[in-house]
Amino acid sequence: MTPAGTAAEWPRRVASVLAEPSRLRLLFQPIVDLQRGVVAGYETLARFSEPDGRPSRVPPDQWFAAAGAQGVGAQLEGLVVRRCLDLLRTVPPNCFLTVNVSPHLLTDPELAEALLAVQDLAPLVLKLTEHQDVTDLDPLMDLRDRLRSRGALLAVDDAGSGYSGLQQIAAIKPQMVKLDRAIVNGVDGDEVKLALTELLGEFAGRIDAWLLAEGIEAWGEVEALLRLGVPLGQGWLFGRPGPAWPRLDPGTAAPLRFRSARARLVEHVASLVEEVPVEGGPAGGVVPGGQTGLRVDPGGRPQALLLPRRRGDDDPGHRVAPVSLRVPVLAGVREVARRAAARPEHSRFDPIVCVDDVGVAVGVVRVERLLLRLAADG
Repeated sequence: MTPAGTAAEWPRRVASVLAEPSRLRLLFQPIVDLQRGVVAGYETLARFSEPDGRPSRVPPDQWFAAAGAQGVGAQLEGLVVRRCLDLLRTVPPNCFLTVNVSPHLLTDPELAEALLAVQDLAPLVLKLTEHQDVTDLDPLMDLRDRLRSRGALLAVDDAGSGYSGLQQIAAIKPQMVKLDRAIVNGVDGDEVKLALTELLGEFAGRIDAWLLAEGIEAWGEVEALLRLGVPLGQGWLFGRPGPAWPRLDPGTAAPLRFRSARARLVEHVASLVEEVPVEGGPAGGVVPGGQTGLRVDPGGRPQALLLPRRRGDDDPGHRVAPVSLRVPVLAGVREVARRAAARPEHSRFDPIVCVDDVGVAVGVVRVERLLLRLAADG
């Protein structure tokens, strides 16, 4: 059943939630301190039930959009905000709680009065979405200052997804900037996304805000974000939404802390290593088409590079290249750059293979990232 097919039913559906708030339930997704490998906060996610009590299959944003179209958007958002206010005192120590609010509705008495009735709003973070432009910012700015005086923080959602998001950052000067998931997805393999993330991170730092990357689903994305110094992350890799208050699985926390420590070794190539799929080895893996990979022996030692063929080649598979340079993870960046530049011209820009202290492959270092590090270091 599509939302368009049930348009006539929306008034009854929304009214049922407003009349029976128990039809609204809240889930919480952990937000992780990428540097320390611990939960730093939680995002509040709303889930709805239909009038007959069945869990709704319609995305929550469509519920809020329908409520807004009926003129009761503030009431529905107010239900979520008041529920969060009731939970504030139960939030784990040293953690914050984010909740979505529409900027054009925040000054509505339904939301503003509920928030201002609480003297201590810490550790609440009001995440401003950009579904509708705010034509008069003065009332919003006045309320922003009053909320901050009570300990609330402000966040801007989906930074990098559009012009309005950048306008909000400049006008509101939030304490948190949320990086849109479209930029985070595959950021480790996209130099444009890396540059945009770095730019937004520098801008956030200039206004004393944290950058939060959402939608993280792969360790490669984590490593790229760590190299750029992004402080906060969120996504299914760290945990799916659940009842209050989900913890970070130890099996995820340990590798996150390891990667964070490795990224801090900025003078070593360890901070530039990217994990890549391998062919062979103990697990007998396969490198997907279009991805850079390694062929390894049964002990995991590198035998060859598997490089994607150029666009237009008849064979869409991989080009097998010899390992022209392998270095230990603690090799110095400048030393590795000199050795890479000394390679024959035909292999000078092939990825550099990184190995541990017993020669097992741990990943590759791309020459362009090596050059970018040298340029940044001056």
